[in-house]
Amino acid sequence: MRITIFGSGYVGLVTGTCLADAGNHVICVDVDAAKVELLNSGGVPIYEPGLEPLIAANRAAGRLSFTTDVAAAVEHGDVIFIAVGTPPDENGSADLKHVLAAARSIGQHLTGFKTIADKSTVPVGTAERVSAAIAEELEKRGFAASAEERLRLGQPDYTVVSNPEFLKEGAAIEDFSRPDRIIIGADDTPSGRRGLETLRSLYAPFTLNHDRTHVMDVRSAELTKYAANAMLATRISFMNELANLAEDLGADIELVRRGIGSDPRIGYSFLYAGTGYGGSCFPKDVSALRMTAREYGRELRVLSAVEAANAAQKEVLGNKIRARFGDDLSGRTFAIWGLAFKPNTDDMRDAPSRVLIADLVRHGARIRAYDPVAMKEARRVLALDLREAIEAVTFVESPSAATEGADALAIVTEWKVFRLPDFTELARALSSRTIFDGRNLYEPATVEAAGLSYYPIGRRQVSGAGGQ
Repeated sequence: MRITIFGSGYVGLVTGTCLADAGNHVICVDVDAAKVELLNSGGVPIYEPGLEPLIAANRAAGRLSFTTDVAAAVEHGDVIFIAVGTPPDENGSADLKHVLAAARSIGQHLTGFKTIADKSTVPVGTAERVSAAIAEELEKRGFAASAEERLRLGQPDYTVVSNPEFLKEGAAIEDFSRPDRIIIGADDTPSGRRGLETLRSLYAPFTLNHDRTHVMDVRSAELTKYAANAMLATRISFMNELANLAEDLGADIELVRRGIGSDPRIGYSFLYAGTGYGGSCFPKDVSALRMTAREYGRELRVLSAVEAANAAQKEVLGNKIRARFGDDLSGRTFAIWGLAFKPNTDDMRDAPSRVLIADLVRHGARIRAYDPVAMKEARRVLALDLREAIEAVTFVESPSAATEGADALAIVTEWKVFRLPDFTELARALSSRTIFDGRNLYEPATVEAAGLSYYPIGRRQVSGAGGQ
């Protein structure tokens, strides 16, 4: 099948590459000429495990290409995915300017019949706005206003379906190739049913063992995506609130997690206490869903609490550090392990590390920071966050380089490389012999045996034979 993807960011690249790998001929179109040039020269603008070699293989096979030529891209695709960004607007709602710009471009060049699939995460009602934008451009070109009339006259026509993505950063290729569900929202009209069958055929290779396709109306599909992310964010904030209470009560949140996770009605996923959620999805989608509700006069009180709890949780490590060392951190140096918002990505959007580093620097500390993948992006965003105070941050090339000369270590991202450190070496390198663990990577007794002080989230704190 011939596929066009509007947008060559995270969702567009993964979608286009995986569809090309299944034998389709895919063109990704983007207005960013520099990004297109990078992709055509073999580079990849994002980090996602396995993505770079998969792009290279499909480019070499002639099934995947990148362009800025909108007219050629629209002409190419039987199915056109809109996978552009929907950043938060000033009031927290989703900004649809890129989505609607893509829709207008499609309308300006549409020929024949096309299935337009909204892959971007968009508010309920966006498919209708996309359809209206395309229809307006068709009218400008002299075509009939109604779908029925365009069909009768043999004019260019289309259907807009909702096909939200459910890709986890760090595991996106696996998620696309072996989906746990495929959501398709389509109108119950001749063109809508045609679009539905087209997408069913497109996704057939990914559902051979078991059909995981869920068909519904467009608005329900749009809401499903937001509801899924809001539910996961809720679980994270709930566990973080519970972890803070566990510390007060002398309970162990890890044991509590195992106890409640064993209930099949709850399960173990997204029950890990930590430093709060970040990234490109949860913060933006929770906010956008709340704003959608407000447009209808409804306040989603649970999600208001989720956001407030998450904002507070990002300050927990900083609070622990200042409780241990005092508010004046002048002359102190802290090693930071992990900068990206989660492992296996370089995404720094709303990363908890940004809040922690800004807090420590504001109180006079110096930072030695390391991340296996996100160093380049971290340098960029932290320079914007800290401005001239960025001189207090040193970016180093290994975990051991971060701890050398540091007073204490703070772990913010649970990369595998941090899971089995040499605690004896850490005790030697850290002058205060103290670890603040924002991801509960270690057993308190193990750290205690090495003579280190240990401050996890929602677990027993250990006061070792540390220094000053």
